[in-house]
Amino acid sequence: MATEKSFPLSTPQLRAVARLFGVLAEPSRLALLQTLQSGPRSVTDLVESTGMKQANVSKHLAVLLHHRLVERERQGSTVFYSIADPMIFPLCRLVCGKMERDAAAAAALFRPVRPPRAPSASTKRPPAAQRSR
Repeated sequence: MATEKSFPLSTPQLRAVARLFGVLAEPSRLALLQTLQSGPRSVTDLVESTGMKQANVSKHLAVLLHHRLVERERQGSTVFYSIADPMIFPLCRLVCGKMERDAAAAAALFRPVRPPRAPSASTKRPPAAQRSR
């Protein structure tokens, strides 16, 4: 079982964490990770699943591979990519949970206020000029 790293982190450690978050800050990479969650896929499968161009899929897979978020395995002439470290999914769920809480708080804050009711014809007072006559 992994233990939690206590803070404070050193400057080099903070830079390493920032680099990892930078890798995850790209929506196309998140889409690839999400697709790979269901199991190993070839580049062709990933292109079809994500709608991305083959060159972009390959470029983003290279970044994910470099940062050890995915791994690859050759089977004959086909290379399959899979998740190298499943810890990425609990991390994504934590971020999504925060976004849901923030969205709920913002929605509550900006919930439309019910406008005041217009007075009915029987409760309207005549204009001041008509009352004094």
